[in-house]
Amino acid sequence: MYHRDERLVLASASPRRAALLARAGYAFDVVPANVDESRRPSEAAADYVARLARDKAAAVAGRYPERFVIGADTTVVVDGAVLGKPRDADDAGRMLRLLSGRAHQVLTGVAVRRGARCVGAVETSVVHFAVLDAGQIAWYVGTGEPADKAGAYGLQGSGGRFVTRVDGSRSNVVGLPLACLDRLLAELEDAAAGGPR
Repeated sequence: MYHRDERLVLASASPRRAALLARAGYAFDVVPANVDESRRPSEAAADYVARLARDKAAAVAGRYPERFVIGADTTVVVDGAVLGKPRDADDAGRMLRLLSGRAHQVLTGVAVRRGARCVGAVETSVVHFAVLDAGQIAWYVGTGEPADKAGAYGLQGSGGRFVTRVDGSRSNVVGLPLACLDRLLAELEDAAAGGPR
């Protein structure tokens, strides 16, 4: 288990990731990474989120060579289609119609870097959605909540009322799988110390 007595660096501007870390008892500073988040042609969803997590951690790690830097990126996959953040309200409605009444995958890539060492993983959860009618979708899009979220919904907010079941990590669906993160921190800590203790 990772010993939480030093401050981490979260290379993300996501208030949801910061809230998850804080509730889990980590001490950390937020230093958003500025990286190109475009998906490459034919890039698989798992490869995409893993790459962005590594890129975010690397973009910030140079300023904090002695500290653990966390990068993360989340996306939603339904029928093989990758759903990032919606472009606008119409796009949010399109995504919610795709998710209505079915299951989809939420993938989060996590990378932890300290100096030149980096470890990473991709966590997958399966989320089951209730059937949504046009009025529910219009109401939810009108709240503004879908605007900055992969797949156009937030489990931790009003969108949680549409989720009937989550198979796997719930914190992963919000944007940061905490058990996975703790394992990666411990792995990197052990590596820095010369092996498992």
